[in-house]
Amino acid sequence: MKKRYRRIVAKFGTNLLTNGGDELDIERMNQLVAQVAALRQTGVEVVVVSSGAVAAGRSRLGITRGRNRRDIPFRQVLAAVGQGQLMQAYDKLFAQHGINVAQTLLTRRDLSDRISYLNARNTLLALLSYKVVPIVNENDAVSIEELEESHIGENDTLAALTANLVDADLLALLMTREGLFTADPSVDPTATLVTRVDRIDKKVEAYAGASETGGRGGMASKLQAARLATSGGSDTVIASGLEPDVLPRLVQGESLGTFFPAAGDRLESRKRWILSGLRIKGSLVVDEGAARALRERNTSLLPAGIKEVCGDFQRGDTIEVTDPAGDRLATGVANYGSLELTALRGARSTQIAAILGHDYGAEAVHRDNLVLV
Repeated sequence: MKKRYRRIVAKFGTNLLTNGGDELDIERMNQLVAQVAALRQTGVEVVVVSSGAVAAGRSRLGITRGRNRRDIPFRQVLAAVGQGQLMQAYDKLFAQHGINVAQTLLTRRDLSDRISYLNARNTLLALLSYKVVPIVNENDAVSIEELEESHIGENDTLAALTANLVDADLLALLMTREGLFTADPSVDPTATLVTRVDRIDKKVEAYAGASETGGRGGMASKLQAARLATSGGSDTVIASGLEPDVLPRLVQGESLGTFFPAAGDRLESRKRWILSGLRIKGSLVVDEGAARALRERNTSLLPAGIKEVCGDFQRGDTIEVTDPAGDRLATGVANYGSLELTALRGARSTQIAAILGHDYGAEAVHRDNLVLV
């Protein structure tokens, strides 16, 4: 069968790599690596986003999960020790297939700065051009500041950001469950697999249950990753990494797990960066009329449609736009600061100069700086 995808990002979760235990399962990793190697032979480019560093560090130091502390320095110790073990395992396994790998560690700060974002993109694309498989992980060992400013969140989000970075056709989020269920199948025997999600709404979000034991990213984080990746133009699948040859089968278009089709055409790099939302400083709540105009006509956001201004932000900061129900509509770059927009709420654009004494344009957020989600 003719392959559907030419470049994919494959995210391997902690439970998948450890088989639910306290250390890396090398045989499981070998199976996944063999699938990546098989795809490479058919011309498909693969970027791996891998969890498992903390689990590897815990095993190396002889610390069982039950004794695991949650304070930041301790987690950084585990990540610092385990990252080398994780990469050593990948390097050895991929070498059996004649494939070189490259460790790529990222933090929120790396991706929130426009120049650093482009540098990370260029590095990953260059690695792919040299037939190297990038192994991407969050740099937990240096993600400080209470894991708020520099910390991305978990590797599901990192995988979605990476898919946007490299213009991936497909993001495959692999875990130990088959995909998204209508309820937690471990506690509800009536739960059924959701095979396709065209729009992530409140009903779909309600399906998200608790995280798998041992990992940081539960189903809610995978839905958020799917929203981010599909908005950027990448099809997304949540599937079981235990399924034989899951990656080659997904690339061939086989229906496995839960499929989220790309929401639209591929976005240019600048809009991808805006969409990543890594430096969101505040939000705007708009009325129904403005929400409809944004959704249906892809217009700019005018001050007249703003109902509420939340947060403290300046002109040029990245903000969210939400509808009256609190659902996220878009991410964009503010044309005015929060104090200015508070004064402009509900006003016509022709009144801006009179109200503020200056005018940066008719739009609160221009459509060229606005990305719908």
